[in-house]
Amino acid sequence: MKSRGFLKSGHTPTLFAAFLYFDLSFMVWVLLGPLGVAISADLGLSAGQKGLMVAVPLLAGAALRLVAGVLVDHIGPRMTGVIGQLVVLTGLSLAWRLGVHDYNQVLLLGVVLGVAGASFAVALPLASRWYPPEHQGLALGIAGAGNSGTALAALFAPALAKVFDWNTVIGLAALPLAATFAVYLLLARDAPDRPAPKRGLEYLSVLRTADAWWLMFLYAVTFGGFSGLASSLTIYFNSEFGLDPVIAGFFTAACVFAGSFLRPVGGAVADRVGGVRTLIAVYALAAGALGLMALHPSTAALALGVLLLAMMALGAGNGAIFQLAPQRFGKEIGVITGLVGAMGGVGGFYLASTLGFAKQATGSYQVGFLGFAGLAVVALVALVFLKSQWRARWPALRAQPVRL
Repeated sequence: MKSRGFLKSGHTPTLFAAFLYFDLSFMVWVLLGPLGVAISADLGLSAGQKGLMVAVPLLAGAALRLVAGVLVDHIGPRMTGVIGQLVVLTGLSLAWRLGVHDYNQVLLLGVVLGVAGASFAVALPLASRWYPPEHQGLALGIAGAGNSGTALAALFAPALAKVFDWNTVIGLAALPLAATFAVYLLLARDAPDRPAPKRGLEYLSVLRTADAWWLMFLYAVTFGGFSGLASSLTIYFNSEFGLDPVIAGFFTAACVFAGSFLRPVGGAVADRVGGVRTLIAVYALAAGALGLMALHPSTAALALGVLLLAMMALGAGNGAIFQLAPQRFGKEIGVITGLVGAMGGVGGFYLASTLGFAKQATGSYQVGFLGFAGLAVVALVALVFLKSQWRARWPALRAQPVRL
């Protein structure tokens, strides 16, 4: 009965378009990670440079999500998505045509790929505005399952780089993006009850509320962990266990698929039992798994098992947070999506870069994993104290029941 009500309550073609746009955008957003072994071998990069290389698209995506959030409010999510896809298609085509020849040009390409990462702040409002509060967790979980696009990059990019070269793979990535763009133009529609755009300083008003900052921090841990690991694991498995880049890509894809599959599950569970309860379990599992990674698993298979658990927990957490966000900031969903999404990208930049610099400084990734496990513990403790406050205040703020 609930699934039937969900299908009737929104706009399925737009939900599919949002998912597909998100999926293929995320594929190219993390493209430098799966290509990292080939790029670093060609350009002679250090561990720190490799970490920064895969982290730059995450940071650029974080900053550009703020821009996308403002554009969503002013011109609508559909048109914002059109602009973003055209920028990425142009950038990939130019990089393929002109070639990427040194480390600085790789970092510049990473900034362009950040535009694809900003798709988060477009796809989620595009889907969210079509659905009522009782279906927000599932709708945003489905749209947000486009995280799985990072697995496509891990699956195909290393193998294609062996057949061709990594510069050519950058150009090939534009082909599925072009097909997705055509589908998006055909299916995506803005919801009819689009809120009026805000003016200047009105965007900053959201930042005056502690709830916004807490949601931003919570997502920096869940999505930051997910995206940072998705960008780094191919290099990690190759460096730590000597796996062939293609096999390392398969291991990475398994982790990403697991986390992406759990995102809509996390949203649906949060719809049923509450986002806060779901997140408490998520952070406990993520902290435990990342703590185990800091102990340096002795085999690639053992590391894969622990990372699968970590990515599943983080993926479920991504869905649960976006069950909470529309309940607290329904009228500001475009802005809050941009802000929360931006902090998710910052979290990913932190994890990816610290893993690289930890490897360079200590010869091991352990310190990087341990630091992020600590952040998960902080998030867990914070939620334990916040849950009673939110349950007391949020229903009055929205003048309707909420599920926390």
